[in-house]
Amino acid sequence: MDYNGRRLRHEQKYYISYGEYHNLVSRLSGVMHRDENAGDKGYFIRSLYFDDMYNSAYYEKEAGNFTRSKYRIRIYNYSDKDGDIKLEQKCKIDRYISKSSFIITKQQFYDILDGGGEFLLGANKRVAKDFYIATRYRLLRPSVIVDYYRDAFIMDQGNVRITFDKELRAGVDTFDVFDRQAVTVPAYPPGRLVMEVKYDDYLPRTVQKIIQPDCSDYMAISKYVLCRKAKDLMQRKEILL
Repeated sequence: MDYNGRRLRHEQKYYISYGEYHNLVSRLSGVMHRDENAGDKGYFIRSLYFDDMYNSAYYEKEAGNFTRSKYRIRIYNYSDKDGDIKLEQKCKIDRYISKSSFIITKQQFYDILDGGGEFLLGANKRVAKDFYIATRYRLLRPSVIVDYYRDAFIMDQGNVRITFDKELRAGVDTFDVFDRQAVTVPAYPPGRLVMEVKYDDYLPRTVQKIIQPDCSDYMAISKYVLCRKAKDLMQRKEILL
């Protein structure tokens, strides 16, 4: 499905328990293959999300706007190798998503963090130029670090990807994604994790049958919003102390 020149994918999110997670992993393993990057806990994802002076990304999500978008810089397993650091824009249109990305270096990340980023104007991808323009005209700035572990399963038929995102935590004292000593606080409800179901035009029946019994709790979940709330709550407590 296409919208204004963007390729869209279905995205559905569900809160599930750890018991449901282990049951689903056992059943999905018979029809899908696990992401090769996953270890015992999955693989670690850290993202630095950006928002503008009006907190538009936060409030548009809270309001449930039909269309919205967010910018983030994402790394995996703390890697700072060339090709492993991504500047991304995620667009949401109802229950569909579209992503655009641009690879940056560690030095370029710190340039952006320090308020620079002029190199983005010479990039050959629109997402890079749009991000830089947003930092200048919308005053887009770092907002919160989002950490979690992801267990992922893939099926070529339908281009299906089912992920289980565990141990969501919000950074409270830094915007440096490479800081392994960053202070973080839990952001999920106790005993819960999020299952995401993503696919192109159709979801194969074999997968539908496996996940449907555990998909009664569909929610419009945003890790960014959850982590913003967790961070803001912690900072208010610190002020009171």
